[in-house]
Amino acid sequence: MVNPIKEIAMHVKLMREEMIETRRYLHQHPELSGKEYETSAYLKTSVRNSGLPVTDVPNSTGFYAVLDTGREGKTVALRTDIDALPITEDPENLNQKRVCVSRNDGVMHACGHDGHMAILLAAMKILVSVRETLTGKIVFVFEEGEEIGSGIHPMIAALSSLQIDAIYGMHLTAFMPTGTINVDEGPRMAGFIDVEFDVVGRGGHGSRPDLSINPLFAVGNILTGLGTAWANQIDISKTVTLGLTQVHAGAANNVFADSAFVGGSLRYFDNAEGIHALEVLKHVAQKTAEAHRCNVVFRETTGVKCKPVINDVALAKIVRSGAEKMYEGSVVEGEPWYASESFGFYDEIAPIVFAFIGCGNEDVGSGAVHHNNHFDIDEASLEFGLGTMLQFVFELQD
Repeated sequence: MVNPIKEIAMHVKLMREEMIETRRYLHQHPELSGKEYETSAYLKTSVRNSGLPVTDVPNSTGFYAVLDTGREGKTVALRTDIDALPITEDPENLNQKRVCVSRNDGVMHACGHDGHMAILLAAMKILVSVRETLTGKIVFVFEEGEEIGSGIHPMIAALSSLQIDAIYGMHLTAFMPTGTINVDEGPRMAGFIDVEFDVVGRGGHGSRPDLSINPLFAVGNILTGLGTAWANQIDISKTVTLGLTQVHAGAANNVFADSAFVGGSLRYFDNAEGIHALEVLKHVAQKTAEAHRCNVVFRETTGVKCKPVINDVALAKIVRSGAEKMYEGSVVEGEPWYASESFGFYDEIAPIVFAFIGCGNEDVGSGAVHHNNHFDIDEASLEFGLGTMLQFVFELQD
């Protein structure tokens, strides 16, 4: 079929004000991961008002809806995250008063998920309105708890029977200016391995180190040993960052602690090397602790929390091509983002593609780093997110 660029642009323009209004409402009513009860209810009402049935995901506030055109064709999924963060919002962004502020104390949309939801709802309404021009099925995915990974696995289980051909996701990105779009092939966001372990010794009086087993010296040598191991045992062509961020032990100057806690994370873009790095960390920690007569106990939380987001080559080309048709000169190249996203797990059921949509604009005060109390988006970026998403759907109609 002929790709209706002008028609998409018209629909995007007509949806602009409603999309901004939706984003502002959601920004004012953020909810934490796994507790998005009112958010989910609001989204479901919008879906039902568009004439689509809602399918709940068991044990989750997440859900999905299917637009079935009744004609043969591809099944395409469009996904948004719906949760916010435990951050107290500053009423000003980088240089001015915000257009809207969270009404839930201590909770804030500090990562753009309010914009993601507004874009997906707008795309759904437009696609429903032009369903007679479409083929196949479109699945609208509303994922719970992206920030903590609570909703991804129930969602994948729920979607696994739908025989999806492609899954599209996106992220408003403050480090890119509004009007720019990045959809490179290959790795786009890092995998995330949570690391938490206890180095267990034997406590005692601070005056007699010989009668105790001080875990602090073991921890110090573990940290030093890991720095050496990272330089010599991790593939230099496959970056894995070692981000150990906390050590806790003891509560008094004259008492040796029984144990010391170490926590942090690893970030990586190659699945095999990420797992290898975790094994290196465990080996160094255990053997070094043994040399100090200590034991290491890794907590159950240690392990893969997010896989890398790796764009399918063919799908990335389709998104780039479509975005360039919609917004000439907008597509730019960019480095992978070392933050992590649950979206990478969707590759277990279908090829995936993830777009970065710039939302940074000094004039409106957006551009603060994500997960920051000054974070804000340029609402003009919503149009680029919507147009890119719609164009991808129509590109797959051909």
